[in-house]
Amino acid sequence: MRWVEVQAPIDALGVAADESGICRVQFGGMPPNTTAVEPDELLARAADELTRYFAGEDLTFTVPLSVRGGSQFERAVWRQLYAVPYAEMRTYGQIAAAVGDPDAARAVGTACNRNPIPVIIPCHRVVGADGKMVGFGGGLWRKKILLELEARVRIEREFGLQ
Repeated sequence: MRWVEVQAPIDALGVAADESGICRVQFGGMPPNTTAVEPDELLARAADELTRYFAGEDLTFTVPLSVRGGSQFERAVWRQLYAVPYAEMRTYGQIAAAVGDPDAARAVGTACNRNPIPVIIPCHRVVGADGKMVGFGGGLWRKKILLELEARVRIEREFGLQ
């Protein structure tokens, strides 16, 4: 894996790529004992898309992904998460139903926690059944910042406040 670090309002993000696409986003920067490389085209594109996302300029990610590992269920959850539109939220139960197991809300939470590419695969858009923020591998404070960012950008765009 090749790594770069991207500065963001939720702390540094370590971003890794393999030969196929982005395979990891890590909160808090790159793992220990990892050296950043001069960004190739793929890593530069990912860094640019993340920077534009946090600036509220680009609302979708188009960088290719290389999802490694995960059970069949987890991979199905991650595909559903990737499909949740910008600034929208789903409940764990809704994601469970979408992958064909409406009683698996807790397992969806586990899959969200194991998401190898957070932010790009937007597990932060999943909330509890009552709409409350619950659980987030990067910490609830990061989830709050991400949801607030998306809500603000959406309102600014809808009402021409940019």
